[in-house]
Amino acid sequence: MTEDLLEHGIAGLGLKLSNANIEDLELFLQEMSRWNQVHNLTAIEGEHDSVRLHLIDSIAVLPIMRRYLQMSSPKIADLGSGGGLPAIPIAIIQSEWHLALIEAIRKKTAFLQHIRGKLKLKNIDVLADRVENVAMQQSGQFDAVISRAFTNLSRFLELSLPLLKSDGIVFAMKAKRAEEELSAVCKNDWQLLADEALCIPNLSVERRLLVLSPVRKSTSTISSELT
Repeated sequence: MTEDLLEHGIAGLGLKLSNANIEDLELFLQEMSRWNQVHNLTAIEGEHDSVRLHLIDSIAVLPIMRRYLQMSSPKIADLGSGGGLPAIPIAIIQSEWHLALIEAIRKKTAFLQHIRGKLKLKNIDVLADRVENVAMQQSGQFDAVISRAFTNLSRFLELSLPLLKSDGIVFAMKAKRAEEELSAVCKNDWQLLADEALCIPNLSVERRLLVLSPVRKSTSTISSELT
C-alpha cells in the first residue's frame, strides 16, 4: 500500500492525522489482508479497494461523531464488528474514546484480539459474544452504538437500545436503502437527529450516516401505553 494513497483519502475528508496514525492504519490493513487469505474476514481485496472501502469509509464518520460525542471519554459499542470496521480505524485515531467490539464469530474475534495486541490498542475491548448477551451483561453502559453493514436499521435499533445510556446515540452507516429502512422505524420510539451524506474520495457509491436517539417518554406516556 502506498502512503500517498492513504493520505490522499484522508485529505479529502479534512482530517489531520499523525504519522503514527497513518502507520497504524496501514499496518491494520496489512494484517487484515494477511489473515484474510486464510480466514476470509472480508470479501474486499486489493490495495485501492481496501483503502477506500475499509479505511476511508470507516473514518469518514468521524467529523459527525465528534459533533455528538463531546464528552471526554465516550464509551462506544460496535455491533457485529467483523474484521474491526469501523471500530479499529476509529480507535486508532480517537485514542481517548473507548470502543467495545462485539463479534460472535470466533475466527473474527481471534483477529480482533491479534490486532489489538499488534497495535497496542488499550482503548478497545473485544467481546466474543452475541449482541443480545452483551446487552444483558452491560445494560445501559454505552454513550453510543455504531454499526457498518450489520443488519437492517430496525433490527439494529432494537439491538442497540438495551446497550444505550438514557441519552445515548446510535450511528448507523448506510447506503442507498436508507429511506426504505427509515420508513420502517417507529417515530414514537426513535428520533432522527441527522441524515448526512458521507463523501468518500474517489468512490461513486453512496454512503450516509444516520444519527438517531431514543425518544424519551414521560411517566404518564409509559403508564398510558401499559393500560
